[in-house]
Amino acid sequence: MTSEKTVTEAIQYRRSVRVFDKDIEIDTKKVKNCIKNAVLAPTSSNLQLWEFYHVTDETVLKELTTACLGQNAAKTAKQLVVVVARKDKWKQRAKANVGFLKSLYGDKPKDEYSRREKFALNYYQKLIPPIYAEFLGLYGWLKYAVFNCIGLFRPVYRQVRLSDLRIVAHKSAGLAAQNFMISMAGIGYDTCPMEGSDTLRVKKILKLPRGAEINMIIGCGVRSENGIYGPQFRVPFESTYTEV
Repeated sequence: MTSEKTVTEAIQYRRSVRVFDKDIEIDTKKVKNCIKNAVLAPTSSNLQLWEFYHVTDETVLKELTTACLGQNAAKTAKQLVVVVARKDKWKQRAKANVGFLKSLYGDKPKDEYSRREKFALNYYQKLIPPIYAEFLGLYGWLKYAVFNCIGLFRPVYRQVRLSDLRIVAHKSAGLAAQNFMISMAGIGYDTCPMEGSDTLRVKKILKLPRGAEINMIIGCGVRSENGIYGPQFRVPFESTYTEV
């Protein structure tokens, strides 16, 4: 195993590896440490609406390979990491944030908190609930209409529908997944993020509740000689970059 790479080296080394070397095992503890790096990713409102399922069991790996439509990146992977978006856990995660803040500020009467402390606590106790609360998607449309009316007069947050909040949760999960893959590349391990899967089957295999949503499944291993299907292609940087 080579020495750890710099961030830039890890980013440049990372490729979506479609075939992993069947003869090279990877260290479960090292993969777990990379998942620990994943949860240090930025996340909307620090709600951390994600979960990670680190799959090493051979039987479950085979079941997930079938659910991943038999892709080589799943079939040859030594381990799999399933990244799950958990928008439905917003109450628990908001409560956890409140608990953390009170551990910093002290659990004291409301009038003893500073203005800054009150703002932080009220963010999770008074602002997050009406943003994330839902009833069959109808409440979201009502919020959307109200917030857009307010937006006629001043800047306002508009991503309040159920579909918007699902996107928010998946964006945070995606940021965490990238942290994980760069961390893996940093220690010379390879990954392949897969969106092509039967997500309902994946949820059944992992016994996930209805509110859980599969963000992606990441194959893990060490690349084989033919593991990368071709040179990396990116459209010209100038076509994606605008300085304002």
